[in-house]
Amino acid sequence: MQLRISSLLFALLAATSAAAEAPSFRNTIQPILTRYGCAMGACHGAAAGQGGFRLSLRGFDDEGDWISITRSANGRRLTMEDPARSLFLLKSTKLVPHKGDKRFEVNSPEYKAISDWIAAGAPGPKADDPRIVSLEVSHPHLVTQAGKSVQLKVTAKFSDGHSEDVTRWTKYNATNASVATVNDNGLIKTTGSGEGSVSAWYLSRLALATITIPNASNVDPAAFAALKPRNFIDELTLKKLRELNIPPSVRAEDHEFLRRAFLDTIGVLPTLDETRAFLAEKDDHALAGAATKRDRLIDSLLQRPEFVDYWSHRWSDLLLVNGDKLMPEAMWSYYNWIRRHVAANTPWDAMVRDLLTATGSTLEHGGVNFFVLNDEPTKCAETVSIAFLGTSIGCAKCHNHPMEKWTNEQYYGFANLFARVRTKNGTQADERVLFSDTQGDLVAPLTGKPPPPRPLDVTTPISMTSTEDRRIVLANWLTGADNKLFQRAIVNRVWANFFGAGLVEAVDDLRVTNAASNEELFATACAHLVQHKFDLKALMRTILQSETYQRSSITLPENITDLRYGSHYVPRRLKAEILLDTISQVTAAPTTFKIDKRNANKGTSESYPMGFRALQLPDSNIASYFLKSFGRADRVATCECERTNEPSMAQALHIANGETLNLKLSQKDNRLDALLASKQPDAKIIEEAYLVTLTREPTEREKTKATQLLATAKPEDRRTTLEDIFWSLMGSKEFLFNH
Repeated sequence: MQLRISSLLFALLAATSAAAEAPSFRNTIQPILTRYGCAMGACHGAAAGQGGFRLSLRGFDDEGDWISITRSANGRRLTMEDPARSLFLLKSTKLVPHKGDKRFEVNSPEYKAISDWIAAGAPGPKADDPRIVSLEVSHPHLVTQAGKSVQLKVTAKFSDGHSEDVTRWTKYNATNASVATVNDNGLIKTTGSGEGSVSAWYLSRLALATITIPNASNVDPAAFAALKPRNFIDELTLKKLRELNIPPSVRAEDHEFLRRAFLDTIGVLPTLDETRAFLAEKDDHALAGAATKRDRLIDSLLQRPEFVDYWSHRWSDLLLVNGDKLMPEAMWSYYNWIRRHVAANTPWDAMVRDLLTATGSTLEHGGVNFFVLNDEPTKCAETVSIAFLGTSIGCAKCHNHPMEKWTNEQYYGFANLFARVRTKNGTQADERVLFSDTQGDLVAPLTGKPPPPRPLDVTTPISMTSTEDRRIVLANWLTGADNKLFQRAIVNRVWANFFGAGLVEAVDDLRVTNAASNEELFATACAHLVQHKFDLKALMRTILQSETYQRSSITLPENITDLRYGSHYVPRRLKAEILLDTISQVTAAPTTFKIDKRNANKGTSESYPMGFRALQLPDSNIASYFLKSFGRADRVATCECERTNEPSMAQALHIANGETLNLKLSQKDNRLDALLASKQPDAKIIEEAYLVTLTREPTEREKTKATQLLATAKPEDRRTTLEDIFWSLMGSKEFLFNH
């Protein structure tokens, strides 16, 4: 009896010792399952799993995965007394048939870790397990040459103070294969010039290594030395261009800058008189530091009424002003709320705060309609994160975000900030009244409990018993001077408006793994925004005044492939609304926009007033083949992907043979009739045609050829000939693209 007790005690002590030394399920087994693809979406990490076996995506649910491995299917996947016979290992090494193929070799470190874990009784995750606190790569900023290989080393630091080399169990991804690639073991191979990055993922933590490979061409240092920076944008852009050995193009000519600044800032072309006056104006350089004529033009553009039209339209896209989703009075209330803020130059943080804390009538406080459109807590959370943080947290609704740091717990804690937003009927027809309730919470499906409400990345949650409007806490956090994502999101959107692409692309994809083209410039632009108290006009003025913005779009052999670093202005097709407005402006033939009968107020006209421009429309729900073909935003979801500037065959055919341009050119009493009636010499008519369409005078060759065509036309054919000349100018890339 004593011998039996001693043997039992010995066995118990041995098992306890083995368990104490067993590999951690949370920190050892889960990274292996992720690294070798078992917990990925294409395998058992899929929503329904594979072959009756389901794991959480990238191992975000430790407890659930442990139960699935050790308890589901009656525990048949593990054989504790003989780990080598465990189905879990036999399939991973393909000693038995496995559709997922071989994951690792017998006696590999992964095999031994899992075997030791099974032998120790397959212990589950523990509450006192060390938690990862940071992840570091050995080469966070790598400058090298094409054709080189560099091995990354990845180190994880844990809450108990110890560090581990986790290079072998890290998932790697290269963002720009034309610059560098990376294999499963973290070996980077450089392929070409430019800048790229490699992300390292381990236990829901991300680290980034940027790779810079200068252009191999011989560039004259004078190409950089001759340039005089105007502000921090120029200084930091030139610094990056020097790093990459990419020479900048020359300064744009006055006519190029004039057209570009008008279209990018207010969405219209300069008038004939404005063009002639600007091109004729001379700069007064007698006084040091005196404003140039370009500076004066910039200041005037920022004060024009068309500026309000343009940016009200831009923010209406972002905030989804849509008459198909809102009643007419509410839609106009929402749009006018935006216009008032743009007209008053309300600081961006104040405007967003007013929106997110809005209460009351949908007809009296237009910002309330944001919550009518986003009428569910998770929808609110996702829209706010994309619109004002430039990042999508939608993937974290079902599992931890696979490409970001956001967890499922953070997602529902953030969404719970909106759980007490309520609406009720108002006293007027089609009126809703929004208010903040004092009770009600959102339940997280994974836990079955309401998570403590808190903004993203905030450790201290709001008390569940507090009756304060949770949106006030959200607004304080979101617009706080230390919220970098909020700053980066709006700076990136404004930057993309003027340069055609954001410092981060896509504009609303500010992931850790999606590096900025110039991180130092991005950070400095954000600091500039905060310093100027979120005054967007101040940021726009700085961009417009920079030599970077004022560079020519004509490329050099050494910078022709650069689309990100500011060596030249990148041409882009005009947005749908701007293109339609410029066609109307050039031909002096306004467009008539029909109001959808479903959204028209009783007793009102079925059309917007004559002369209404597309950029003045409050609603995207307008029947227009032109706007639809040229990629307007439908305002269904807050995403830059809703709008496209990509050319298509339908667009080309519509410009060549469609009704829009042809009808406006043939319309009576338009600009062409006015030109012919003016009795000006043919050369002057051609000159005016070029000035109003391309904002420049024709070259001698162009002028001679076009004048000859008009002069030799029969009297009855003069108008048709002039139509053809305007048609050719307005169908050219020089007209259709901003450059």
